[in-house]
Amino acid sequence: MQGMFDRLFDGARRVVADAGTVLFRTGDGVQSLYRLSSGAVDLRRVTPEGTELVLQRAGPGEVLAEASAYSAVYHCDGVVAAKHTEVLSIPVASFRAPLRADPDLSEAWAKALSRSVQAARTRAELRTIRTVRGRLDAWLALGGTLPEKGRYQDLAAELGTTREALYRELSRRRQP
Repeated sequence: MQGMFDRLFDGARRVVADAGTVLFRTGDGVQSLYRLSSGAVDLRRVTPEGTELVLQRAGPGEVLAEASAYSAVYHCDGVVAAKHTEVLSIPVASFRAPLRADPDLSEAWAKALSRSVQAARTRAELRTIRTVRGRLDAWLALGGTLPEKGRYQDLAAELGTTREALYRELSRRRQP
């Protein structure tokens, strides 16, 4: 699928950024769409209670905040999550033009959006599980793998819990 969407980013500008760089903020007008070449970008939203949720961690080949192609404003923050992340940036109108011109490409894009919705629903479902233990079990059952040491905070954010709660659960699992 990655190669299929290359045309959507013909003429895109290359942007290299380090962890913590903000590509866009909630409420910003959508000017551009982004596709990751390398690294990772988090889509983050802060709840009314002040809890920061990672809605998605986009990786190489993924289009970031893909629903923004049809929105006036971003509905989350796009924050670079890995050193030396490279993204392609293209104006929204330039992104949408090939979709209007090619029904097969447009259908492939619709299928990709559908898979993205399914993944978002799975993440939301995981967060309804009451315990960290249950969330982690469900996440692992869906094919998740534990990250390398030093990246557990990313998993905690994906599960919608604190680092400390995840560390406690991982520690319990290591005990005989």
